[in-house]
Amino acid sequence: MSIRHLLPGRIGFGAAPLGNMFRSLTDEEARATLRAAWDHGIRYFDTAPVYGAGLAETRLGEFLSGFDRAEYVLSTKVGRLILDEFEEPSTRELGEKGNLFRYGLPHKIHNDYGADATLRSVEDSLRRLRTDRLDIVWVHSVAQDFYGDEWIGRFEQARTGAFRALTRLREEGVIGAWGLGVNRVEPLELTLDLDEPAPDAFLLAGRYTLLDHERALQRLLPAALRRGVDIVVGGPYSSGILVGGTHFEYGEAPAEVVTKVKRINALAREHGIGVKSAALQFVLAHPAVATVVPGASRPSRIAEDLAALDEPIPTAFWQTLRAEGIVSPEAPIPALAA
Repeated sequence: MSIRHLLPGRIGFGAAPLGNMFRSLTDEEARATLRAAWDHGIRYFDTAPVYGAGLAETRLGEFLSGFDRAEYVLSTKVGRLILDEFEEPSTRELGEKGNLFRYGLPHKIHNDYGADATLRSVEDSLRRLRTDRLDIVWVHSVAQDFYGDEWIGRFEQARTGAFRALTRLREEGVIGAWGLGVNRVEPLELTLDLDEPAPDAFLLAGRYTLLDHERALQRLLPAALRRGVDIVVGGPYSSGILVGGTHFEYGEAPAEVVTKVKRINALAREHGIGVKSAALQFVLAHPAVATVVPGASRPSRIAEDLAALDEPIPTAFWQTLRAEGIVSPEAPIPALAA
């Protein structure tokens, strides 16, 4: 059930920015960022077909093709097929995140969580990634933020299609592990209650961060810990707002979030630490969390992320966050975790 034996460290590389998320990257920028990640020892790379309609997978595959396949761990996702037809990316329907990859490739994206589509998606990803195997496959975004009230129907299609297809691939040794990759806790809670072969792990983006963790703490993380289902945390910077950006939940941050971030920044300055350090170390302090995968689109961000993992943070900083209600009393705090 655990994937910790597959993961090479506490931090991985989230490839969504390589799909031209928010802005257009050149191939040279993408390669330089990946080179920085590799040179700094990162060996886990997570991507998805929907990131730029195949662009992130293609860029990642081109880079990794220069290395021995045994040297790195690779995960991608199923649920969205990239077609040979074209569409205007800015009009693409991606639920609450409709313009997320408006600078990506113009290939049409077809949502399908059935068994046949899952197998086709895996084959397509292998081709784009220039590899013969995948270590982990996530069932992607089968949740409210993309499908609204229809998400339960999509989940049922995934349960009878993708879940079973990936279980067979795992049993046959074609993939190492599978799970769900979502931005909401409800699909993960529902999955843990199923009387079916269980997933090995979950990729949870944005729901266990300094800014947003209450719901995950209530049921999901304790249940995952009991069941031995590891959590990989994506989006630890809450779409960038925690580290100087303006986005929260992939859109403009609301006023209350901006106010909270300003307070966190003020406390970080007062204690002489970086907010990036607090964001990463908070996530990794929970025993259910196996690793964290922040995204990056600039080489300099990689060194910053790695340095942030080990920056000493005074216990008083965490105690203040807890006292002011920014951090839940149920959340493990790094300085007090042991």
